[in-house]
Amino acid sequence: MRKARAKPRQIAPDPRFNDEQVARFINTLMRRGKKTVASRIFYQTIDRISELTKEDGLQVWKKAIENLQPVVEVRSRRIGGANFQIPTEVRPSRRQALAFKWLITYAKERNGKSMVEKLAAETIAAAKGEGAAIKKKEDVHKMAEANKAFAHFRV
Repeated sequence: MRKARAKPRQIAPDPRFNDEQVARFINTLMRRGKKTVASRIFYQTIDRISELTKEDGLQVWKKAIENLQPVVEVRSRRIGGANFQIPTEVRPSRRQALAFKWLITYAKERNGKSMVEKLAAETIAAAKGEGAAIKKKEDVHKMAEANKAFAHFRV
């Protein structure tokens, strides 16, 4: 039997919006322990989104994260010498983590001047239901749909 599952860490909410989700995103965005840089990028991104959409930047960002969260994903499982891609539901904490990761990854790949511009553009696209990050989510869902036949192997 494996050891007990790790307890989820309590994380302090961010100072500007007093939101735990924002703090988690900033931590995901952070590179080499430079939290101040990550915070500045995030807050400037929110301001930029507000400028571009004429809406509340935080609400647009939250909508983008909501749109990016996958419901199902495939996991590899070895059964009788063959590897099967088994569709499984994604638990809420992982949904959020994947959404953050995809948003940041595809923002980096965009062409734009600064990370602020790129992240703002990808966030706005995701909030509208388009962009590379949304395509990634749809691909994950398609994979799960295609492998639905193996769902009975789920543990």
